[in-house]
Amino acid sequence: MIDWIVILQAGVASGTVLLFAAVGEIMAERSGVMNLGIEGMMLIGAMTAYKTAVMLGQPWLGLLFAMLAAGALSLLHAVVTIHFQADQVVSGLAINFVGIGLSMVLGEGLSRAGAVALLPSISVPALSDIPILGPILFTNHNPMTYLGYVLTPAAWFYIHRTRPGLHLRAVGEHPAAADALGINVYRLRYQYVFVGGLLAGLAGGTISLAVSPGWFSELTTSGQGWIAVGLVIFAQWNPWRAAAGAYMFGALRRLILDLQGPQTLLWFANPFYYMPKLGFFLQMLPYALVILILFIGSREALKKRMGAPAALGVPYIRGERGM
Repeated sequence: MIDWIVILQAGVASGTVLLFAAVGEIMAERSGVMNLGIEGMMLIGAMTAYKTAVMLGQPWLGLLFAMLAAGALSLLHAVVTIHFQADQVVSGLAINFVGIGLSMVLGEGLSRAGAVALLPSISVPALSDIPILGPILFTNHNPMTYLGYVLTPAAWFYIHRTRPGLHLRAVGEHPAAADALGINVYRLRYQYVFVGGLLAGLAGGTISLAVSPGWFSELTTSGQGWIAVGLVIFAQWNPWRAAAGAYMFGALRRLILDLQGPQTLLWFANPFYYMPKLGFFLQMLPYALVILILFIGSREALKKRMGAPAALGVPYIRGERGM
């Protein structure tokens, strides 16, 4: 039989990775800048974190360096799209290739490293004893999972209930009006693209040091950066919905793996025994869903209906009307 507690617990742990990346992208897109380079930034973050842990034996320092490495990559995207007003989609794809290429070169031989210091798994006293929710949310999780619990409400509160959050939304919706009120549109866009890069790097470091410890080249992230981009649209740029989608996707990935296990059903009643390729098909479904979400979200009318920032993807040039 399927152990739903284990599946939901694993979904929370792996969903935290998507949560970090999605919230970072929400911040960037709320400012009007789309970044499709999340996968590359996550990969460079995963490689940097793991390599730092191998060389220095300091996983926490590895997370810091992972954030800075991905943040530096995001600033390159910011310069190209904000300063030079280049196409944000093209620049994001280029950043993705740069991140993947750099991580492959700098991570050469890293998969053969010996014992590595990883992030510990801890349980929260008292809260872990709560029936059902305790084992799922507060038992044997790495510290980044608990950070994810705090990040979601903090990001929502920042965006919707603070003056800097109001400035963020103004820059993403009506940059010319924000500029007229004295808000530095360019500085804020640089700032939030960098924040998105930091969180993408944190997501990558969490993978290699906690969720799936190790370095497995491009398989380390396995396309989760693209899932995060789809989650932003699915969540309608809302951190709470992004968290729900991230945890659901994490649980779905674990459920698909458990369905293929011999302990799930009697071997003669298990369709995976007769059709091994069915497992690959099921693993493909979440990614196919993301492609569908991206296709739907690319339509201008639907973007407005879903609440996308009005200036998303549009370079701001001071003095031009309607920007």
